Amino acid sequence: MSTPRPLRILADPAFRTRRRNPYNWLLYTALARLGATVDEYTRARAFRGGYDIVHLHWPEHRLHERSRLMAIKRTLNLALGLAWARARGARVVWTMHNLRSHDDVYPLIERTLWRLVIPQLDGVISLSADGVALARARFPMLARVPSFVIPHGHYRGVYPNEVGRAEARRRLGIAAEAPVAAFVGQVRAYKNVAGLIAAFRALRRPDAILLVVGRPDPPALEGQLRQLAGSDERVRLHLRFLEDEDLQVYLNAADLVVLPYRQVLNSGSALLALSFDRPVLVPRLGALEELQRTVGDEWVRTYRGAFTADALDEALAWALARRAGPAPLDGLAWEGIGEATLAAFESVAAFGARPSVDVDRAVTTVERARHEQRI
Repeated sequence: MSTPRPLRILADPAFRTRRRNPYNWLLYTALARLGATVDEYTRARAFRGGYDIVHLHWPEHRLHERSRLMAIKRTLNLALGLAWARARGARVVWTMHNLRSHDDVYPLIERTLWRLVIPQLDGVISLSADGVALARARFPMLARVPSFVIPHGHYRGVYPNEVGRAEARRRLGIAAEAPVAAFVGQVRAYKNVAGLIAAFRALRRPDAILLVVGRPDPPALEGQLRQLAGSDERVRLHLRFLEDEDLQVYLNAADLVVLPYRQVLNSGSALLALSFDRPVLVPRLGALEELQRTVGDEWVRTYRGAFTADALDEALAWALARRAGPAPLDGLAWEGIGEATLAAFESVAAFGARPSVDVDRAVTTVERARHEQRI
């Protein structure tokens, strides 16, 4: 009996985002250890063929362009690449990090993007069971596509972590006994950092500190956040990209990491905080309630509705309680996630491809809309 040929995977992205977000690098490193071949997605490779799986992440990132024409071009390039790869025998699998763009800059182009991508999917991976239901509600066509629930892995051991709490606070000039809440990550409007600053300033905790750490996107957000912080010396803004070496300082100085998103399906930032054994406060949205069940309510606290000063105050008191040991993340190890992902790919590859989207017709629709100046 012959040994099955290792899967060949064309991933978008694969390893190139390691510095910005090591999620993909960790996933595909685990798959490579299991014998799979993983290449970085390019349209030329999709056209050349020879792959079993095209694995897609964040297709909505094609819309992150200042030019409408560039957003259209990137959308059509993706659709054509997927269609051609499927014609050459590949199966397309989408990991659903988001179900829509957070920025909603080009709504018509985004609707076209999903109309072009969704019909070409042969399988979907959700990071939570709730995500499957939400995706099928938004895209009913996905009910006919095999789905797999594979959680987001942890980041323990990925970043430097040699600076302890006392040294971290010494470097930042924070008193050892001060209650410290922190937001760490890219600052985007949907993450509601403005609401966090407003809620913190309403706290009656004169000794508390709020750390807001990350680069604003767009840069204009910085002015809004500085205006909200005003002259409150308890609010410390470090609005820049963090090098890996510096990340540990801010996380280890914190008692609580607060992620008060207005909308969210999944959160790598929550996994990052837990990987540094920092309890997190998050909304009861998307995968976060499942994360609480996985890791335990000793480490993940959720709230419903609007983010308030009371929710923050109660979470700070909760976070200051002593914990028996590190956050229990063994169930989110990348070895198991790699095995589950490979099994999902093998399952999808074993079935025939579904009918493809009519790309020529879709391209005509987009071009007509552009000429009518609707996009």
